[in-house]
Amino acid sequence: MRVDELPLTLGPHPRGRYGAITDVEGVRVGHATIARGDLRTGVTAIVPDALGPSRRRLPAGLSVGNGFGKLVGATQLLELGALETPVLLTSTLSVFRVADALVAHVLACPGYEDVATLNPVVGETNDGHLSDVRARAVGAEQVEEALGSAHGGRVVEGCVGAGTGTTALGYKGGIGTSSRLVELAGRTVTVGALVQSNMDGTPGALGYFQVR
Repeated sequence: MRVDELPLTLGPHPRGRYGAITDVEGVRVGHATIARGDLRTGVTAIVPDALGPSRRRLPAGLSVGNGFGKLVGATQLLELGALETPVLLTSTLSVFRVADALVAHVLACPGYEDVATLNPVVGETNDGHLSDVRARAVGAEQVEEALGSAHGGRVVEGCVGAGTGTTALGYKGGIGTSSRLVELAGRTVTVGALVQSNMDGTPGALGYFQVR
């Protein structure tokens, strides 16, 4: 059950059609989940369709609330304000394997044959309470699955993808998403958010997209 199914009003702004980051036009979300043996982990992909051979960068920003995270690609977001790849979320010790797989995926795309530098963006939270984090189980296979399954519309939430093994304040954490429609300079714009919730001293990774 989602919050919008309960008789609650949260804030003055209406939700988008799906109450998800995918309400932002051109944004898709996909997951790959690992649930076997001692593993409860995965990867979640946030894919902006505007990125491609004809537009290699999108405006982006970064705000850090806890510098303990192993975020790959932070420097370019801070210094240049430019996003060059989809945003992936995963398990702490898998973040480097996922970043490598993301680079390989983008370089193999048509139109990227001449690319000599690329800044992958991969965030993480530690799912070691419910999963064998040292196994570093997430790699190229899961990255390809998450990117290949990314779609618009309703987003699968909860115990899926990068949220498969996360916990929050003693409860089961996971992937969550929402959106709001706000008025800005006389126009209605969509603000979307996706959260990998994992709070017991470790904050979740958060992604925002906004279009005007």
